[in-house]
Amino acid sequence: MRLQDYAPKIFYNYIPSNAGIKKAIKRGQILVNGDKGQTATWINFGQKLELLENPLTIPKIYECKLPIIFEDDYMAVINKPAGLTVSGNQFKTVVNALPFNVTKSSQLDALLYPTPVHRIDNQTSGILVIAKTKTAQIALGKQFENHTIQKKYCTISIGKVHTNQKIDLKVDNKPAETTFEIIKIVKSLKFKDLSCLKVAPKTGRTHQIRIHLANIGHPILGDKIYGNPKNNHNGKGLFLCASEIQFLHPKTFKVMHLKIDIPHKFKSMLVRERRRWNTYNLTK
Repeated sequence: MRLQDYAPKIFYNYIPSNAGIKKAIKRGQILVNGDKGQTATWINFGQKLELLENPLTIPKIYECKLPIIFEDDYMAVINKPAGLTVSGNQFKTVVNALPFNVTKSSQLDALLYPTPVHRIDNQTSGILVIAKTKTAQIALGKQFENHTIQKKYCTISIGKVHTNQKIDLKVDNKPAETTFEIIKIVKSLKFKDLSCLKVAPKTGRTHQIRIHLANIGHPILGDKIYGNPKNNHNGKGLFLCASEIQFLHPKTFKVMHLKIDIPHKFKSMLVRERRRWNTYNLTK
């Protein structure tokens, strides 16, 4: 068998198309016993084949420390800071920071670089799941696609939410469902009331939680897109955090249930607003 026919069978995890393999061979990325292979090179038993990284696809590493919640040889889970984009054309992204924080897998199907299997908004902080192998990437991706991964968020919404609710409202003309329960309500001089909620989106539409809460009249504090600009709390960002997740490990199939603490700014906001309310009413 010639190299151009054999290489796709063993390097499909990295280059999934025959056309991509041919381009890699022409770039000199595939070595046969240490020498650059040709598309017509005959492959024999006992030869060593190597796929070299394409210098054009090697990301520049962003040396930004990310909190690691969990890591093994197949996957990792990080706590994404608010204000950091998961991926994109800019340099300061989670994708470019992952090689600085996450160890490359030793498995045969290891990805060239650890890869997020889902996204969370730039202004949202919290749990982000990372695949380190192709098997993990596919298995976790299917769980997200089938909505079997359970995610919960913590948020502070403007106004007094009276009852736990389920919101069933289309987002971008696609079905979207969100449920939430009330954790705490505090009085506020500026907002009258602030509601701390635990939110569980059944689907994962873009900006789903933000759109749903705004639709029932309780936009998330700091939401510049769906909230009232007059109610923005300057300098504190969006009060939305992916705080809890449950899924099956892609290799062991063990149930993984991970939680993180609510960001300090959430607690300090609630304490400060309640203190200001109490102080104002004591001095009246």
